[in-house]
Amino acid sequence: MATNINGSQSGGKGVWVALAILVVANLVLGMFFSSGQVSLHHAPIVQLPNFLAFLGVPGAWLPPHVFFTWVVMGILLIVAILGTRALKAVPGPVQNLVEVAIEAFHSLLEQMIGKGGRQYLPLIGTAGLFILASNLIGNIPGFQAPTANWNTTVALALTVFFSYNYFGIRKHGLGKYLQHFCGPIPALAPLIFPIEFIGHCARPVSLSIRLFGNIFGEESVISILLSLAWLVMPYLIYLGVMLPLSLFTAAVQTFVFIMLSMVYIAGAVEEGHGDEHH
Repeated sequence: MATNINGSQSGGKGVWVALAILVVANLVLGMFFSSGQVSLHHAPIVQLPNFLAFLGVPGAWLPPHVFFTWVVMGILLIVAILGTRALKAVPGPVQNLVEVAIEAFHSLLEQMIGKGGRQYLPLIGTAGLFILASNLIGNIPGFQAPTANWNTTVALALTVFFSYNYFGIRKHGLGKYLQHFCGPIPALAPLIFPIEFIGHCARPVSLSIRLFGNIFGEESVISILLSLAWLVMPYLIYLGVMLPLSLFTAAVQTFVFIMLSMVYIAGAVEEGHGDEHH
């Protein structure tokens, strides 16, 4: 028993000694390699002059979220061209990647919307791939995630909002589509319509804030950890915790956004839309 107690005490002291050495090492490294400044937003590795100033875009440099949006668009365009320019019966790596992505979106669309769900692949597929690539690109040092800027997420959310309403009106007609906002009983329409209208208007707000908040918060934490990399421990935390978590969050937030988008489309184009009034 004495041996076990002594052993556990010795082990406990060893942990504290190791932690003390690590703290001292961090402090020593900090004295010599401190950046002297902690910034929430790391500067992008590439900046372009603001040639959009005539449109009212402020600043001497093009906003990073605009520049990296174009970078993401370029990456997706190159992948699409390489994956489809020479289709083969036995696909290569890029073609196989493209086919897997398309099949995954087809499966989700059919499950969420139904038989005709594949016709909405251009919207859902483009939004999903753009959001995923935008989320992931922020993990590259010197790059910034376009989705960490509210302008990008609001644009995405408004695109989905106007699209699913257009799909519903195109399928059912304006009158029948608006009946859906009035509830099952005409007498309740004055009460139900404002509630339904506000609920629909809140959807783009919810979509944009959810995506923006998660990615921006992640970017902020990563920026802080990288700015303190000279302390060693924050960098290890970044590699061991934040980087895997960031990759996971990038996929989850993409999935949540496109799933909600498909739910909204399914509700707008469902069969029998507004028939409860007849």
